[in-house]
Amino acid sequence: QVEVVESGGGLAQAGGSLRLSCAASGRIFTLYAVRWHRQQPGKERDFVAQIYWSGGNTNYADSVKDRFTISRDNTKNTVYLQMNSLKPEDTAIYYCNAVTSVGGSNYWGQGIQVTVTS
Repeated sequence: QVEVVESGGGLAQAGGSLRLSCAASGRIFTLYAVRWHRQQPGKERDFVAQIYWSGGNTNYADSVKDRFTISRDNTKNTVYLQMNSLKPEDTAIYYCNAVTSVGGSNYWGQGIQVTVTS
């Protein structure tokens, strides 16, 4: 089992930046990828970005490409989401999701609020 805990959310102005962290614990050696998703008010949860745990390759949703950067620090078992050029439409609850290579299990954090004002 893997546990993930998000931190770093909060309030930012449009054009500003925030950095989210996702700290993983437990059976880290089973990690395949870590993803960020977000859920905007009244909408479904959407994929934002992904990083493969071993190789470090990344993928992004078109809506955040060139503005957000996902990275990892294997020594701290932590994944970061650097969010730049924030827009009001980035306002959402952001969730960290760990996917394991054994059985493809998904583990979710509790979510963290990001609010961007215009």
